[in-house]
Amino acid sequence: MRVRKSSRPVIGWRSVRGRVAVVIAVPICLLLGVAGYAVHERAEAVGAARTTRAEVGLSLRVQSLVHHLQRERGLTNGLLGGEKEFREPLAAVRGRVDAALREMRDEDAVNGVVQRRLKRLSQVRSAADAGKADPGATLTFYTDAVEALNAVDPAARTTAGADRQLRDGLAALGELAAAKESVALERGFLNGVFARGAFRGGEYLTFTEVRATRVAALSRFRQVATDSQRAALTKALGTASAERATSFEKRAEAAADGSALTADARTWWDAMTVLVDDLHGVQRSVGDDVRRRADALRNDAEAGLAAFLLAGALLSALIAGFAAFAARSLTRPLGALAEAAHHVAGHRLPEAVARIQRSPREPAEPPKDVPDDLLGGAEEIARVAKSLREVERTALHLAAEQAGLRRNTTESLANLGRRNQNLVRRQLGLITRLERQELDPDALAELFELDHLATRMRRNAESLLVLAGQNPPRPTTAPASGLEVVQSAVAEVEQYRRVLITTVEPVRVHGHAVADVAHLLAELIENGLTFSPPTEAVEVHGWHDDADGVYCFAVVDHGVGMPEPDREQANARLADHPGSDEDAFLAAPTRFLGLLVVGRLAHRLGAGTQVHLFDTPGGGLSALVTLPQRLLAPAQDAAAPSLPARPAVAALLNGFRAGVARAEAGTTQGASS
Repeated sequence: MRVRKSSRPVIGWRSVRGRVAVVIAVPICLLLGVAGYAVHERAEAVGAARTTRAEVGLSLRVQSLVHHLQRERGLTNGLLGGEKEFREPLAAVRGRVDAALREMRDEDAVNGVVQRRLKRLSQVRSAADAGKADPGATLTFYTDAVEALNAVDPAARTTAGADRQLRDGLAALGELAAAKESVALERGFLNGVFARGAFRGGEYLTFTEVRATRVAALSRFRQVATDSQRAALTKALGTASAERATSFEKRAEAAADGSALTADARTWWDAMTVLVDDLHGVQRSVGDDVRRRADALRNDAEAGLAAFLLAGALLSALIAGFAAFAARSLTRPLGALAEAAHHVAGHRLPEAVARIQRSPREPAEPPKDVPDDLLGGAEEIARVAKSLREVERTALHLAAEQAGLRRNTTESLANLGRRNQNLVRRQLGLITRLERQELDPDALAELFELDHLATRMRRNAESLLVLAGQNPPRPTTAPASGLEVVQSAVAEVEQYRRVLITTVEPVRVHGHAVADVAHLLAELIENGLTFSPPTEAVEVHGWHDDADGVYCFAVVDHGVGMPEPDREQANARLADHPGSDEDAFLAAPTRFLGLLVVGRLAHRLGAGTQVHLFDTPGGGLSALVTLPQRLLAPAQDAAAPSLPARPAVAALLNGFRAGVARAEAGTTQGASS
């Protein structure tokens, strides 16, 4: 018995490794899901920190633009109030405003405000330069633009999440922007009032509202600012310029009734400009603090994300390593056990069985144990290995018993066959003597019939010995012609009268092969007589095949034939001979024992002797026997007797040759495929 070694199993639920992988994969997937959620949160934190950092930088640029617009607003308002010396610094400030606007082209939100609020900037500038602009409308134009820019300032919309320091810094930046706008608006507003020398209409009320807005914004700034930021604000509000500006404000407060103001607009402008610049410096300082805090939060978030990813990767690798170790601790011993089982089933057990069959009295080699180091120390796997050893031991015991039983059965059959053969030979000798002494024709005919029955009994006894593999060929020394061989075969079948010997071309068969060839033909003829109607004859042909240098015998019947699957199996059985004599009874069913005898006889005749079965045209079965040149004796001078050929014999021989060619072609094709 040969067991084909299985290929490496595919990882799946049907394998231990696959099941361990599935069991481990479920918690890993859950862990990765939780880790992924945490990583997602940290990634969002990193994104928020980066966004905050970018928005703080944008806010500082927006406030820089606002700062320049506030200065242009104040100078423009002073120019419209009559201060012509503001024209030169106004031109420089406009240049800085234009440069800041160009930097904002790529910022969609700021650029939208610029397009809506500052699209008339060139017209307002031209009207101010020509002295045709309305001071109130011009001030409102710049103020609306500044308010719109402060509204889209990212610092006013950015949330800092759970970090209070960043929230307070952003709030301080926003409040300082509002306070600075109030100071800048007051500078520009009073610049025009001082240039005219008095308040007009509701200008004083506007002045008080601007101052109140500044005071409130500074108060809110002090609430959220740090100590250093409050100190910077105190320093900016405590300069000489700031005190000078405060004195100007007090003068303005004293002129609430519309009385004349005696204040130098240029001095007011310079003092307030220093204050605005100082506030802008504080604003930049606060912005730098916020930006540093945003950078720190971004770095912390990125470091946390990297650490979490690294920890997750290490944890996943650790779990995967444990899973691989656990799977290997199971699959390695199981694989070793499977390899040992395959080796036992494919090599050790068949070899031991063959050895026992050859020498049934030789004790069977005990099965070898699988090394403990290959079993991994697992108790369950060790029990499986022990069970496999018990199975092997039991199989060897059964093989030994079966071999002894088969050997005893074969020897018993062979012994009975030899006894029958000896008795039949003695019986044939006695019948021959009686035939020589008998003169009565009727009694002589009965003796001939008895002789024929005894001849058949001798063939059956020889067939039994052939199956047992212990039948020496009948001693024959003289070569015999092909016709004599055929006649000898016909004499050993029951219904010999139905056998038609047609064309048998002259040939001589060596003496040592005559009995086996005759026995082989007798079995084929008997098979044809058995499976054909009583009214149909079984034909025997013989001819030389000069192409292959062999001699062919053909036995043709017109009976029921044989199904194609059975015929293919029979041809395979005739071509493949069992390796031991005891296997003869296991190689074929009992109804094919005749063909099995034919195959063993062909095997005993040696290489080159072949038997093939074909369908007979019109129905039935034909057998073709080819004898190699070494079984043929040299022809004598006188031609051997031959029966005359009938007209259909040539066509039949051609059909057999075509069948042989087809068989050889099929064999070649099967070998190539």
